Amino acid sequence: MQDLRIVGISGNVKAPSRTSSLVAAVLRQIESRFGSSGRHIDLAVSAPALFRALRVDQLDEEGTEIVRAVESADVLVVGSPVYRASYSGALKHLFDLVHYEALAGKPVILAATGGTPLHGLMIDHQLRPLFSFFKALALPTSVYALESDFNSYAVASSDIQKRIRAAVHELELIVPHARTLALARAEEQSRLSA
Repeated sequence: MQDLRIVGISGNVKAPSRTSSLVAAVLRQIESRFGSSGRHIDLAVSAPALFRALRVDQLDEEGTEIVRAVESADVLVVGSPVYRASYSGALKHLFDLVHYEALAGKPVILAATGGTPLHGLMIDHQLRPLFSFFKALALPTSVYALESDFNSYAVASSDIQKRIRAAVHELELIVPHARTLALARAEEQSRLSA
């Protein structure tokens, strides 16, 4: 059986980052519920490999691998800091390189961090239309966190943890067989190692 391919993308361009921590928290919850390991692409680290190219055919091996990981994901978690009322340019550039048909029908959990509660509107006014273009399934519950929701870059708010759990529950409704497959795989591996 094949693992569920879970990819988290943090659109931040500096580290440490609250956005990266938020995406990591969502990934951990998915991993816990589905029994599959996820991959976290932090653009603070990966953006230079992507910025070396304006088109996908100009990417080097490292950049191509990043784009292919996004395109082949079964589930995406996409987060960005709110910057000038939108998502980061680094995140935009990554999705400029993703094939327009590659994400059709794939579930996406949207997340963002910002300075005021009003910045949370960016998810619905900017991120949702982006994934609508790709015909991806942006889940209804998004996760938006303020600076006050963190303690030393770690998610500290019980309300944010609750939203993360709600989004992952929606994912389970969209991909109900994934958890069953993961549990069966774990039982099979346990029997083989015994």
